[in-house]
Amino acid sequence: MNLWIRESIFYQFYTLGFCGGLEPGRVYEEENRLKKIEKWIPHLKEMSVNAIYFSPIFESSYHGYDTKDYYKVDKRLGSNKDFKELCEQLHGNEIKVILDGVFNHVGREFWAFKDVQENGINSRYCSWFANLSFDSKSPMGDEFNYQSWNGCYDLVKLNLKNQEVLDHLLHAVSTWIDEFDIDGLRLDAADSIDFEFFKVLKKSTQTKKDDFWLMGEVIHGDYTRWTNSESLDSVTNYECYKGNYSSHNDKNYFEIAHSLNRLFGNGGIYKDLCLYNFADNHDVNRLASILKNPEHIYNIYTLLYTMPGVPSIYYGSEYGIKGVKGLGTDLPLRPELELGKINEANDKVFELIKKLGIIRCENEALKYGNYEQVVVKNEQFIFTRTINDDKIYIILNLSDKDSNLDLELSFTEGIDLLDENEIIINGGKVRIAVPAFSAKIIKELKNQNRKQYPGN
Repeated sequence: MNLWIRESIFYQFYTLGFCGGLEPGRVYEEENRLKKIEKWIPHLKEMSVNAIYFSPIFESSYHGYDTKDYYKVDKRLGSNKDFKELCEQLHGNEIKVILDGVFNHVGREFWAFKDVQENGINSRYCSWFANLSFDSKSPMGDEFNYQSWNGCYDLVKLNLKNQEVLDHLLHAVSTWIDEFDIDGLRLDAADSIDFEFFKVLKKSTQTKKDDFWLMGEVIHGDYTRWTNSESLDSVTNYECYKGNYSSHNDKNYFEIAHSLNRLFGNGGIYKDLCLYNFADNHDVNRLASILKNPEHIYNIYTLLYTMPGVPSIYYGSEYGIKGVKGLGTDLPLRPELELGKINEANDKVFELIKKLGIIRCENEALKYGNYEQVVVKNEQFIFTRTINDDKIYIILNLSDKDSNLDLELSFTEGIDLLDENEIIINGGKVRIAVPAFSAKIIKELKNQNRKQYPGN
């Protein structure tokens, strides 16, 4: 059982971009660019990050998802030895390591595909690729055709029903666990992969580590088709990703409230799942670039850290950096960054994320608690997270005006964890003033904790 996941705060690196390995047309020599990540460890710990998801690090032709060799770290990043040393550094700082498992497809320079190009119908690897046929040419000019991923013919779909392919991939994963001691995998394009593959992968990884975590990239659908005891442990929560930012853009908290209640409320369809939550990632425009009102960024992150599931920050977004996809390219979403040299860094966002990290780590209700909505209005939203006798109220106001909200607290005295532990004097039926574009996280002030807070 991977019980550690609910204790986690994730940080995602698009590794090749972050380390400066994506410059078009540049010829790269092998160099340890991964050492740059070591320099960011204190920064990560400031945010209470204890798990990193690395986008693809293995040898590829360009962006990482076009794999050439599953057993070798991309030379643009360094060597296998370099990555092993990085993993040791991260584990020494109590940070888990999650790799991108790109098993749906490979690049056209993948060694087995090149064998088909060279030997044609006589290649012993023809059956490694989905629907490979010599009845027609491919759009890339090959004397054969094949199934691509999503119409992108530089990505060749693997035949995951072929036992040799399975053996090759499972042995690679075992090698990553043995050599780098990785703690989990994010399965790329999981919604395009045969479900039986996940069952085989689960059995294989459990023989190596019984707490190994498997998370799938799923855009839509019934998450339980992927997340169950036989298959994956979690999937990407795209429903709440969309609901979080669009509720603020549309000034309509009913959207995200409906999703949270449907997924996690009493009788919620995913009440017992720990989904992977995010405000942006390497495939979507940066949060700061899609908000109609930049002041809403703070409540969006407050909601990310307090809703059920595990929160994740995409590198650089802790400073509110912007990024919008270009015409046919995702490069603007995946820049090289240097600490202290980030243009137009929003330090207020960073300070909030630091505070939210501490609040989440210190409160079991936010990691394990049940979800219940209390008040839902277009511009105000209140919900609770509860475990045993520990209840926390999350109060959000997206309006450009101060709001007075009436509710009944289940305790007589509490503190706002976001406001330097300000004491809420009144309990029971109360009217709480919430400033514009702000939130409160209210927790009961119990007698045993009273001395540590000012104003008593």
